[in-house]
Amino acid sequence: MKFGLAAHRLHRLGPDSSLLRWARACEPGLRALGLSLHATGGAHDTLASKQLLTDLLVPLGNGRDGGLMRMVSRIAGGLAPADALDGVFFLVDPVDPTSIYPEAQALKRECVIHGKPYVATLAGAIEWVAVELADAGLAAQIPAEGHALFQIESQTVALVAHDALKDAMVAFASEHFEVLSRYAERVATGTTGSRLNGMAWSRGWPAGTPWVTRYQSGPLGGDAQIAELVLDQRCQKVIFFEDPHVARQHEADIQLLERAVCSTGNTTCYNTPTMAHRWARTLISYNP
Repeated sequence: MKFGLAAHRLHRLGPDSSLLRWARACEPGLRALGLSLHATGGAHDTLASKQLLTDLLVPLGNGRDGGLMRMVSRIAGGLAPADALDGVFFLVDPVDPTSIYPEAQALKRECVIHGKPYVATLAGAIEWVAVELADAGLAAQIPAEGHALFQIESQTVALVAHDALKDAMVAFASEHFEVLSRYAERVATGTTGSRLNGMAWSRGWPAGTPWVTRYQSGPLGGDAQIAELVLDQRCQKVIFFEDPHVARQHEADIQLLERAVCSTGNTTCYNTPTMAHRWARTLISYNP
């Protein structure tokens, strides 16, 4: 497997930076997976300076040289089949102005379009390595931090879907009803939440007892309400099925929720059905 790797300056600074914490926690697992990391300049140089993962790193160039732009192309397939990347670890600082540059926005969009993992937080990067390890039959290599993220009984999950993907969200929740029911709490935006509650009652959830707590619909502020839960560290996972093909009137609210996830670093976010299904199937078979 080949993943892109990038990190904003905040996540590269200091001896206990997010990038270094991730590399140290996940190094045995990354080696067991044989995963190569096609890294932009800052991430590459930070790891090389600490002699971490150096044999797994492939330099893509600095931002000024188009490193992140090349990563976008390679998520889309690159100029040749050998160039294609399988996913991206991008530790995002939402206050960094480059987070709204076209290449940063395009990177996530192409990951969503092609159903490839886009992981933007420290917790998410650790968890996705754990998912890859479990899927490869290498659960013994999962770091302690990854095992902790799989302990969902005390956590809250948010379930959000754009109009074109609401059916996909209901189907996902129905297929993985038992896993999602293990969460201490489930929250959702308005219409999605209504449909999810209907699904749960049809599955035998006590009639009249909400399976999910419904907030406002997205255009009326539901994304912002869930963002506040994230900021208060009362929501540990966001499963957000995004439709990248339509203009969205409440785009600012959507970006607000994503920025809240990146602000805490302790929340994971899965933006596509492909990622969500793979994560849920991992939890079904997970045996620590």
